[in-house]
Amino acid sequence: MDERFVERVLALVERIPAGRVMSYGAIAEALQDGYGPRYVGRVMSTTGATVPWWRVVRADGTPADCHDGEAARLLLADDTPMRPDLRRVDMRAAAWSPER
Repeated sequence: MDERFVERVLALVERIPAGRVMSYGAIAEALQDGYGPRYVGRVMSTTGATVPWWRVVRADGTPADCHDGEAARLLLADDTPMRPDLRRVDMRAAAWSPER
């Protein structure tokens, strides 16, 4: 994986505002570097600790399951819109696009 892609992923994740999220696939699509969601996930799992990693979720709104549930707690602390069960993000309300 090229270092430029890694830097672009981290820079984009750093821009996601509190209360908003992006899916791995949305990040891959926004960057248009030819890498898919799994590569974004790999970047996040290996170098994403310096950015608000909890704001990157699966397409269905499921937060990362690492760090013993820390992502869900941080999303709630960000006042991120959640589904009624509080286990997944309400993607209609919380999805963020860098074009906005």
